[in-house]
Amino acid sequence: MRILLAALAATTVLTGAAFADTTIYPLDRATILVNSKFDFKVELDNVHPEDAVEVTVNGKPYAEVFGAPAQFVSEEKGKDDKVLGSALILRDLALAEPGAYTVSVKAGDEAKSVTWDVFGTDATPKAKNIIFILGDGLSVAHRTAARIMSKGMTEGKADGRLAMDDLDRMAFIGTSSTHSIATDSANTMSAYMTGHKSRVNALGVYADRTPDSFDDPKVETIAEALRRASNKSIGIISTAELEDATPAALVAHTRKRADKPEIVGMFYDVQPDVLLGGGSAYFLKSDIPGSKRKDDKDYIQLFQDAGYSVVTTKAELAAAEGSNQGKLLGLFHTGNMDTWLDRNQLKKGTVGKFGDQPGLVDMTKVALDQLSKNPDGFFLMVEGASVDKMSHPMDWERAVVETIELDHVVALAREFAANNPDTMIVVTGDHTHGVGLIGTIDEDKPGEGRDKVGVYDEAGFPNYVDADGDGYPDSIAVSRHIAMFANNFPDYYETWGPKLDGPFEPAVKNENGEYIANEAYKDVPGAVLRVGNIPKDNDTAVHAVDDVVLQATGPGSEGFRGYMEQSDVYKVLVDAFALGADKK
Repeated sequence: MRILLAALAATTVLTGAAFADTTIYPLDRATILVNSKFDFKVELDNVHPEDAVEVTVNGKPYAEVFGAPAQFVSEEKGKDDKVLGSALILRDLALAEPGAYTVSVKAGDEAKSVTWDVFGTDATPKAKNIIFILGDGLSVAHRTAARIMSKGMTEGKADGRLAMDDLDRMAFIGTSSTHSIATDSANTMSAYMTGHKSRVNALGVYADRTPDSFDDPKVETIAEALRRASNKSIGIISTAELEDATPAALVAHTRKRADKPEIVGMFYDVQPDVLLGGGSAYFLKSDIPGSKRKDDKDYIQLFQDAGYSVVTTKAELAAAEGSNQGKLLGLFHTGNMDTWLDRNQLKKGTVGKFGDQPGLVDMTKVALDQLSKNPDGFFLMVEGASVDKMSHPMDWERAVVETIELDHVVALAREFAANNPDTMIVVTGDHTHGVGLIGTIDEDKPGEGRDKVGVYDEAGFPNYVDADGDGYPDSIAVSRHIAMFANNFPDYYETWGPKLDGPFEPAVKNENGEYIANEAYKDVPGAVLRVGNIPKDNDTAVHAVDDVVLQATGPGSEGFRGYMEQSDVYKVLVDAFALGADKK
């Protein structure tokens, strides 16, 4: 009996290994919009002759169901021309019939099956417009801190509410990638914008085994679906580089989010009607100062030739409001735009070089003005990028004020929806940060550093002031401020207060290529060296695996409820627009 059980166990292990080594894209449990284009790929672990590979869909030969045969690759090559096995690839596949599709592959001892859910949508749209507002890295702690800092608190009750507090639909969203529980902005936003989960750093593709970042199996983005199946306008706004992961997820197909020069070309292929943010370095021709391109393409000129008006300052953007600009490209920084605090109060960062940057509200206001001219409606994505970009270096005051600015965008969107009730508003994050509020830091307490931290009853309340009523603190340099800390960090010096001299840089690289605490903060009174708890090749705090909170309102928003995967959010968006009906 023992011998028989051992033999069965060994067989199970071998079968599981063979099963795992064969990969089919899209992956098991993929959800696919009817008529949307995607690439089908089979990766076999061994080399097989073509006639030895059998692929069926719901029991029928795959070419009969898919309508075309795949390209057979006898020996797919990896890094250094290493043979990885055979493969089948069929590009630009689309399935017109909704339902469950079981795809099975058998080749010698290799076998694998996956099931796809091909879904349609209602024939009648629920919403004319969607405003998708994303705080990159937005965690519950950011929202709580923003409410306290912006509205104040008396006797345990908030003195006001954020605009996002009163959106009437809510869901918890799982953010994990296809290969790990941890995640980044590329695969998370890509899941929102394609309905397919993917691997860290991937945009609009399933990450396959080949080294080429552009040949991975593609999936259609929501911007491409809108171009294919509607006449709606598309708007994309970010305070980051437009080629950065979140805005790029609406148009890009690459395994590497760092393919920024090529991502600009992908924006050009889709041509969103309004495109506003930073990152002009990848649009500029290579011989222009500040350009990061290495080819001879001049995307500023190409966009102008395609009918775009180009603006580069807050004043030029304001002049566009109310005008009939048509398509609008705004590039306000060669890199990431500066934070609200640096632009409006501290005048740090790169404000001295880029002194007339618009804010997120300015950009959203103009975008809504332009996009709403389309009688067929629009999809607008607005990203508050520096919630994340300031949370990584644990620059909490900047991150929280960015959250306040994001909430002002939510207020603007709600005002628009009040006059245009056929508008859905979605507010969420792409991932979280490991951050929490624990109390306050009181500068009037005796001692230094941690002596000034108040927890439990000793915390009291922060004393931020908003005398002009604009919703922002008049100053972050108050005597009792929020105590906010990360649960993960590199080696760094904790300085216990706001970073008034410029954005925080906690760690720097040493001669061994490891990140060590930045000694520029060593002599700050009360500074304490904290030994990191993440690998030494990380210079800042990292993302958390926690669910994000999604809130929404408007027609179609009832689809958001309970726990959802990020890829499920796409289904609610396309159903609100009835994109599965394909009535273009």
